Formats: sequence, structure tokens, C-alpha cells
Amino acid sequence: MRADARRNYERLLDQARIAFTEHGVDASLDEIARRAGVASGTLYRHFPTRLDLIEAVLGERVAELAELGRDLMDEPDSYRALTTWLRAAIGHALTFRGLSAAILNSAIDGGAELISAWHAETFTIGTALLHRAQASGTVIATADAADLLRMVGAIAWAAQDTPNPAAQADRLLTLLLNGLRAPTRPNQRARRTDGGT
Repeated sequence: MRADARRNYERLLDQARIAFTEHGVDASLDEIARRAGVASGTLYRHFPTRLDLIEAVLGERVAELAELGRDLMDEPDSYRALTTWLRAAIGHALTFRGLSAAILNSAIDGGAELISAWHAETFTIGTALLHRAQASGTVIATADAADLLRMVGAIAWAAQDTPNPAAQADRLLTLLLNGLRAPTRPNQRARRTDGGT
């Protein structure tokens, strides 16, 4: 891209993020173009369809979530690493109202390859974080990564239309995490009673 085209592209993405967060993925594309300071035709040259714009914005968010997961692999507390990433994943899913339907339509219309790549990346990272927590003994050994990520998606879906989606999702995730947490072993309880960690 020429420098001016790149600037327009970035401005459109910035304004799309804001508009989708405020109004959901059905936000006016003409208004996004106006806020970005470009003509509607410029938006459509960069993003011929609404779904193209949604995928460009979402792709950046998926990359951020993946990067966070990779960084958390170095977190000494594997349970904290897992819970931090799960909270971020739910926040990611809650960001844009109507996103689930848009992505489902993308898959139906033939965009499944890109969506599958995103799912594969997040699944790989979520699985690695879960396995680290299981190896440390802080999460039950029977927890399954696919089931865990399905439940995270279900929490986001259940919370999105409530008066306070973030608070509702946090309450539901806390219930899930309580079920994931491995029981405290007797020697761990003794250490805590003695003032240990």
C-alpha cells in the first residue's frame, strides 16, 4: 500500500473497532468512513463487504489473544496463567455484540478456512496453558481443553445480553474455575496453617 492508503486503512480499522464495540457489528459502515475522515468508496475499496471489515478487526484481536497466551507460558503460577487467559478470551468474545452470528455466517458462506485457523490457534494455546496447570496439580486431571473452551464460549454467549455482560461473565467463569480447581492436598493445608504459602 502507498503511505496514504495505509493511513486510511488504519484509520478505518480504528474507527471500526470503536463502532463495533459501541453498536455491535451492525454499526453503520458509512458512519465508520465518516469518522475515519474518508469517503465511503474508500472504505469499500479496502473492505468490499461488512464481513471483510469484521474479519480484519477480529483478526487483530485473535492475534492479541494468542500473543497473551504465549507470554503467559512464562508465568511461574500456571493456574494464574490459565485463569488470566480464560478471562481475556471471554473479554474477547464479549467485545462486539453480534459477532458470533457474523462469524457463523462467514463459515456458512465459505469463510470457514480463516475461522478454522483462528480456532486452531486459540485451541492450541488454551490446551498448552491447561496442561501446564494440570501438571502443577492446581487443575483437575480430567479437565478437557475442548470442553473448557466450549464452556468459555457458552459463558460469553449467555452473558452478552445481560445488563452487565462483563460482571455476569465473571460470575459464571468463577463458577467454572471452582469446578476446575484441584482439591487442596493435606500437606498443602498444613503448610497454610503454619503460615506457609
